[in-house]
Amino acid sequence: MKKLIAFVCVLLVSLQIGYSQKAHEEHGSKSRKAVDLSSAQMLRQDMRKLWSDHIFWTRDYIVAAVGDYPDQLAAANRLLRNQEDIGNAMATYYGRSAGDRLTALLKEHITIAVDLIKAAKAQDQANFQAMDRKWQKNAEDLSDFLSKANPNWPRQTLVDMMKKHLSTTTDEVKARLNRNWDEDARAFDAVNDHILKMSDALSEGIIKQFPDKLSTRHTN
Repeated sequence: MKKLIAFVCVLLVSLQIGYSQKAHEEHGSKSRKAVDLSSAQMLRQDMRKLWSDHIFWTRDYIVAAVGDYPDQLAAANRLLRNQEDIGNAMATYYGRSAGDRLTALLKEHITIAVDLIKAAKAQDQANFQAMDRKWQKNAEDLSDFLSKANPNWPRQTLVDMMKKHLSTTTDEVKARLNRNWDEDARAFDAVNDHILKMSDALSEGIIKQFPDKLSTRHTN
C-alpha cells in the first residue's frame, strides 16, 4: 500500500512538473509574440507622437503669430526641436547622416512656413506665392530623400502626402487670419486626420524594410 501511495505521489509530481513546463513554454511563446507585436506597435505610436507634435506645435505657432502673442518665439523654438526629434528617430534606422539631413530639410520646411505666415498676414500676395513655391519644392526634396532611403515609400506617394500636409496647413492659416473659427476648427481636424495617415504610412514602410527588427508576428 505504501508503495502504491508513493507511486501515485511520484506520478502526480511528474504530471505537475510537465504541466508547469508546458505552461512556462506557452507563456514564453506568448511573451515572444508580445515583444514582436509591441516592437512594431511601439514604432507606430512613436511615429504618431512625433508627427502629432509637429502639427500641434505648428498650430500653436500659427495662433501666436497671427495673434501677435508673446509666446510665438517659444512655439517656434519648440517646433524646430520637433524636427530634431523626427530626425533622431529616423537616424535609428538610417544612420546619423541621414537623420541630420532629414532634420535640415524639416527645419527648412518650418522656416519657410514662418515666412509664408508673415506674407499671408501682411497680405503680400506676391511674397506669399513665392514662399509657397519654395514650400512645395521643399516637399519634393523631402519626398526625394525619403523615397531613396526606403523603397516602400514611393516618391509620388510621398509627394502627394507632403503636399496634402501643406495644403491642409495653409487652409488652417487662412481660416485663422479670416477669423473664421468654425472653419479654423475644421481645418485643424483635416490636418490632424491627414498627419496620422501619413505617420502610419511611414511606419509601415519601416516595418517592411526592417522585418528582423520590427516583426509584426512571431515566426519561430
